[in-house]
Amino acid sequence: MTTPFYVSPQQAMADRAEYARKGIARGRSVVVLQFSDGILFVAENPSRALHKVSEIYDRIAFAAVGKYNEFENLRIGGVRYADLRGYTYDRDDVTARGLANVYAQTLGTIFSSAAEKPYEVELIVAEVGEGPADDQIYRLPHDGSIVDEHGSVAVGGNADQISTYLDQRHQDGMTLAEALKLAVDSLARDNSGGERSLTAEQLEVAVLDRKRPQDRKFKRVLGSQLARLLEGAEVSADADAESGEATESGESSDSEE
Repeated sequence: MTTPFYVSPQQAMADRAEYARKGIARGRSVVVLQFSDGILFVAENPSRALHKVSEIYDRIAFAAVGKYNEFENLRIGGVRYADLRGYTYDRDDVTARGLANVYAQTLGTIFSSAAEKPYEVELIVAEVGEGPADDQIYRLPHDGSIVDEHGSVAVGGNADQISTYLDQRHQDGMTLAEALKLAVDSLARDNSGGERSLTAEQLEVAVLDRKRPQDRKFKRVLGSQLARLLEGAEVSADADAESGEATESGESSDSEE
């Protein structure tokens, strides 16, 4: 009888973590940062069907990188959790902190299970508050840990380089146009230090706008509104959507993003 091959628990967990990190790094980056009127989400994503940024609940949004089918399952689970909790108790009881805890338990359980591979995803859950000091941004790596972020955060791709760039340049009280320019400039930088040119067609942009009069604060920034913002014009995040430009997402298919 042959002796089973032994791998120490520490080595097994390290291998699983490395596997997940490599899968996440292959995805294009997502940047989330605060501006004066809310929270901005910018992703390098030419697809108009496979969204990386989505609404979860009234004041809560979700961004992710990695395997699309895996983070889409998590997004759907988050929507169901929020709807059930809001219906059972009160809409104000649905918070980004509570949702982040649910995601952390799910990701942590999957990462620790030897029966299945770890999820190749990294998530951001954000909630816009009444003022900038009340905004909440949580980053959830593949292992289910929770990192409370402030100001700006980047995940996927060359996230370390982008985060350094953002930390050096992000300021409190930035306008939407200023925050968008900073986000796009950070995404346009490659690993060698050079810069690319990103157009509106290559970007997915959305905001949680605290100044929207309705309860639902999430809105996608599309078409000519996005083009004007990229040109530096100050445009309200709550400007009327153009014809055919939905404010919410419809996701489908799989593949890595």
